Amino acid sequence: MDRVSAFDEPLKKLLGGATAKVMAEHLDLHTVGDLLHHYPRRYEERGQLTALADLPLDEHVTVVAQVADARIMVFNNGRGKRLEVTLTDGSGRLQLVFFGHGVHKPHKELLPGRRAMFAGKVSVFNRKMQLAHPTYQLLDTADADEATEAVDAFAGRLLPIYPACKQLDSWRIAKAVDTVLPSARNAVDPLPLPLREGRGFTPLPEALLKIHRPQTKADIADARDRLKWDEAFVMQVALARRRYADTQLPAVARRPGHGGLLDAFDAKLPFTLTEGQEKVSKEIFDDLATEHPMHRLLQGEVGSGKTMVALRAMLAVVDAGGQAAMLAPTEVLAQQHHRSITEMMGELAEGGMLGGSDLGTKVVLLTGSMGMAARRQALLDLVTGEAGIVIGTHALIEDKVQFHDLGLVVVDEQHRFGVEQRDALRSKGKQPPHLLVMTATPIPRTVAMTVFGDLETSVLDQLPAGRSPIASHVVPAKDKPHFLSRAWERVREEVGNGHQAYVVCPRIGDDADDEAEKKNRKKAAEKAAEEDGEKRPPLAVLEIAEQLTKGALAGLRIEVLHGRMNPDDKDDVMRRFAAGQVDVLVATTVIEVGVNVPNATAMVIMDADRFGVSQLHQLRGRVGRGSAAGLCLLVSEAHEASPARARLSAVAATLDGFELSRIDLEQRREGDVLGQAQSGVRTSLRVLSVIDDEEVIAAAREEAVTIVAADPDLSRLPELRTALAALLDKEREEYLDKG
Repeated sequence: MDRVSAFDEPLKKLLGGATAKVMAEHLDLHTVGDLLHHYPRRYEERGQLTALADLPLDEHVTVVAQVADARIMVFNNGRGKRLEVTLTDGSGRLQLVFFGHGVHKPHKELLPGRRAMFAGKVSVFNRKMQLAHPTYQLLDTADADEATEAVDAFAGRLLPIYPACKQLDSWRIAKAVDTVLPSARNAVDPLPLPLREGRGFTPLPEALLKIHRPQTKADIADARDRLKWDEAFVMQVALARRRYADTQLPAVARRPGHGGLLDAFDAKLPFTLTEGQEKVSKEIFDDLATEHPMHRLLQGEVGSGKTMVALRAMLAVVDAGGQAAMLAPTEVLAQQHHRSITEMMGELAEGGMLGGSDLGTKVVLLTGSMGMAARRQALLDLVTGEAGIVIGTHALIEDKVQFHDLGLVVVDEQHRFGVEQRDALRSKGKQPPHLLVMTATPIPRTVAMTVFGDLETSVLDQLPAGRSPIASHVVPAKDKPHFLSRAWERVREEVGNGHQAYVVCPRIGDDADDEAEKKNRKKAAEKAAEEDGEKRPPLAVLEIAEQLTKGALAGLRIEVLHGRMNPDDKDDVMRRFAAGQVDVLVATTVIEVGVNVPNATAMVIMDADRFGVSQLHQLRGRVGRGSAAGLCLLVSEAHEASPARARLSAVAATLDGFELSRIDLEQRREGDVLGQAQSGVRTSLRVLSVIDDEEVIAAAREEAVTIVAADPDLSRLPELRTALAALLDKEREEYLDKG
């Protein structure tokens, strides 16, 4: 059998239908190659006990532990039996429970002092960690036959613990791996020989053997180093090829003329650009001057001045005779951008209008909910070239929208395009337009090199002068209700000092919302019953606004804002809030991006534990935008020792978005960097950590660029092509295209 087909062999042939079916359905493992790349999550040493104190809730785990005691409990007037077993190690205790007819065998076998491997899903009952009906394998049984097998398999060895599922324990996966391990000899090595020898890597067949059946800890380290490189390198080659392909596309070079629109805009700026803005602008202008499309990611903290940098790029393109389009994820944000850009440009945004500048251009807004007349005029301004700049939602991509000469597309908030959308926009330009993607969510460098690896990256890490510090505090509403009362007093104090405040809630609280909530509630109730009693639904904007109006903030001017309001009403509320006619805005996360009200100094986030770290950081960035200091209060009922509270404390402790994005990534785990992190989807990153392996990723990127530049089609590297084909199955290739 040749090397490729050995790895493509279906598991059914080697393991039998039943096992193969479980592997396919629950672990997404279909072939010999899939199983050989299903690496152990960790290794136990013979007799070493797991830290029971660190078990993750709701996960399927395998532990090696000792029985402390076992007792049968009788309930239901003697009709029901329950076996409770307590496991122990140095760090903590864990309860096992067996019910009904399932109590007899474990009652005979799980005697105090016995050591065994146990596998099951960790849950909480009566505030104690437990495994219900776990499977187990004794490691020091007195039964001679079983003892021989257990000792043969585990004595004196490093015991691989595999990512498992309820239907298939780690040790059954280990047996299946034993069956396919001889095929590792046929592994196709994706690393070119000079690279492999130059870096002193173990050959791939040997690395696979060492990761599954290590003799020593050095074997594991050796194998992981090699396999990390495979993952990083193959992925970086995929991204390098995408970047290379982009450089082969034609584009119109856009160089601004002297004394034009950009110079006129710069001359009227009331402040000087930061050093960072100057540097990033230069990178962008250099890209725009080339004859292939720019593909750049601009990341910067909330308030670091990204919009200013993007606007100057758009003006440069208009100067050079082209048009620029800015895509925003929501109508509120599109309207906000349109308002702030026309204000910044002044008479330069009134080209062709009475009182407008001769150098000016038209800036139009295009969203799905615009009236017919306004929409028709906007479309006309675009097709004639009258409008140099258009700001809108995805309505911009529709067939009806035609440009005179589209030169630049700016995408706000990392809503990157799918293949169809990118093609649709490209087809609107005479040649592919330049692309600038902006995000206010700080992205660790390694993630930028992987998730956004087909884009060049620019970072704005200075805040412009005049931004004020933001103090953040966690308000434990359940443990200390008086803290919440004090939070509302603080809001009153800020308003009393002439400032304004936001109150953010996770839910709207209208009919459509309630329907969705009912569906979610049933699920949540089942989960909550296992945990800590009934968990209430998330707090809602409409309810909280009513409570505050009648209670803690009575007498203040309170308004609501959420995504299901009529666009004109939303715009009206935002205008009045910006003009200082509203004291407190109770809103959903529609205010998360782009909303700029320098007079707003306080924010109270209700049920803050229901938001992600990056989202909390984004929301907090809405205050402290003027000369007065900002205050952000994170209200939560989460238990003090819970991961949710730890997350909130991390947000309160630092304003560094890059540090927070790292924490966020560590908590969420990487998921599938090349595909959505859906549970059950096999991850393409098994040993490579996007958090910890920055040096590996950076080095792999350099090697990949060199190799792709010399041989874009990889015609001299058939093994690497095979590995790429395996990584970029259809779903992942589409994801890479969508970005």
